[in-house]
Amino acid sequence: MTTTAPEALDLQRAARDHLWLHFTRMGGYRDGEVPIIVRGDGCYLEDSKGKRYLDALAGLFSVNIGYGYGEEMGEAAAAQMRELPFYTNWSYAHPRAIELASEVASLAPGDLNRLFFVSGGSEAVESAWKLARQYYSARGEMRFRAARVPGQRVEPVVDFDAMEALQQSSRRRWKAISRHIAYHGTTMGALSINGIPAIREPFEPLVPEVHHVRNTNRYHRPAGESEAEFTAFLLDELEQTIEAAGPETIAMVIFEPVQNAGGAFTPPEGYWRGVRELCDHYDILLCADEVITGFGRLGAWFGSELYDIRPDLMTIAKGLSSSYAAIGAVVASDRVMEPFMEGTRMYSHGITFGGHPVQAAVALKNIEIMRRDRIVEHVAGTQSAFRATLEQLLDIPIVGDVRGTGFFYAIELVKDKETRQTFDDEECETLLRGFLSPALFERGLICRADDRGDPVIQISPPLVAGHQEFDQIVSILGDVLAEAWTRLHR
Repeated sequence: MTTTAPEALDLQRAARDHLWLHFTRMGGYRDGEVPIIVRGDGCYLEDSKGKRYLDALAGLFSVNIGYGYGEEMGEAAAAQMRELPFYTNWSYAHPRAIELASEVASLAPGDLNRLFFVSGGSEAVESAWKLARQYYSARGEMRFRAARVPGQRVEPVVDFDAMEALQQSSRRRWKAISRHIAYHGTTMGALSINGIPAIREPFEPLVPEVHHVRNTNRYHRPAGESEAEFTAFLLDELEQTIEAAGPETIAMVIFEPVQNAGGAFTPPEGYWRGVRELCDHYDILLCADEVITGFGRLGAWFGSELYDIRPDLMTIAKGLSSSYAAIGAVVASDRVMEPFMEGTRMYSHGITFGGHPVQAAVALKNIEIMRRDRIVEHVAGTQSAFRATLEQLLDIPIVGDVRGTGFFYAIELVKDKETRQTFDDEECETLLRGFLSPALFERGLICRADDRGDPVIQISPPLVAGHQEFDQIVSILGDVLAEAWTRLHR
C-alpha cells in the first residue's frame, strides 16, 4: 500500500473559486489576484509574496494592541480549551464570562454594570435595540404590579393622572433615532439603524421605524457659525425629530461618541450634555455605540468617559479582544436591568456563542495586556504628536480637513480648499477606488478610502503605534495625495 502527500492548496485559485469577501466587488478578482495576508507583528502585516505593509487601519479599527501578542493570547486560549472549550450562557455561567463581565464593569463609566455577551458589533447593536424595546413593557409591568396592594379594597375615586402615568410606562416603544451617514452594523436591525442609504437600499424594507438626524460634521457648516450655535442647531433638530415621531414611541437614541462613517466626526462642546438632557426629558434610553471607540481608541477606556455621555446602554466589540477573538457585548445600566430582576420576567434574547469561554479568556488577556503595557495611557500621551504629524498633510491642495481625536482620524479630500467643494460620485469612483486605494496599498500602507459621505481617507492605527509609524503614514500619504492632485489637474 502506498500513499502520496496531499497536493498543496493553491491559495490564489482557491480564494477566487470559493471565498466570498465582505463588502468587496468580487468581479474585480475574477482574473486578478486576491491580496493574501499571512502574518503580522506590531503595526505591520506581510502578504503571501513577502511584501510588508503598515496597517494604519488596525484591521477594521479593531486590533488595538497590534499583531505582536499572538503567542500570549494563544496560550490563554489553549489553557481555556483544556479546561472548558465551550459552554453556553443560557441559564448557566462559567468563570471566564463572569470574570470578563466584572472586569468590563469595573472599567465602564457610571452604573454600566451588567454585560450581555454576543459575538460582535452588529449583534451588540441588534441586541441593544431589542433590549430597549423590551425594557419599557417590562418596566410598565413592574410598575403596575407595584401599584396593586393585595387585599386592599378598591376605592370608588380613581386617580386618573396616576393611571395615565402607569399606562404610559407600560406602552410598548419600538422606534430608534440614529444619525445620517452613521454605520452601526449589517444585521437587519443594525442595518435599519444605519444612516447610509447605499447599504440600506438593497435590503429594504427594513425594520421599522428609525429616524435619522444630522451628524456632527462641522466642515461644511457656515463659516461664521459658532460652536455653541452648531450645538444648539443639532439639539433643536433632535428634539424636533423626537416630537414629530412621538416621544412615547421611541425606545432608543443611538450615537457613536465620535462618528466613524463620513470621517471621524467629533462632538461640539455641550452636545452630549444636551443629548443626555433630551433623553432624560422624554424618557428615552441613550445608547453609546462604542464598538470602535471603546478600549483606548480615543485615549480613554471609553468615549463615554471622555465626553461624559452617561449612557443607559453601551455596545462594545472590536477592541474588547483587539479582534483576537470574536466577542462583543451590550453593557446595561442598573436602571435598565432592574425590571428584568423581577419574578419570572426575562430578556427574550440569546446568542449561542455569546460569552464563549475561549473568547472571554482572550478578551480578559487583552485587557490585562492593555493595563500592564499602559496602552491607553500611550494613546493619551502621544495623540497630540499624532495629530500634529497628520496636519502636515494640510499643505497639500487636495487635503481640506484633518479631524478626529486619539488614534482615530480622517482626512477629507476636496477639489477647492477655499470653497470646500467636494467631488461628485463619478470623481469619487475614479479618485478613491481607481487610484488612491490601490496606490496606497502598492506603497505599503493599509488605510481606508471611504465615500460613504464626502470622500475621506480614514486613519486608525493600532494603539501601539509611535512616532516612526506616524511619520511613515504621513510620508506615504503625502506622496500619494500629491500625485492624486497632479493627476486631477493634468
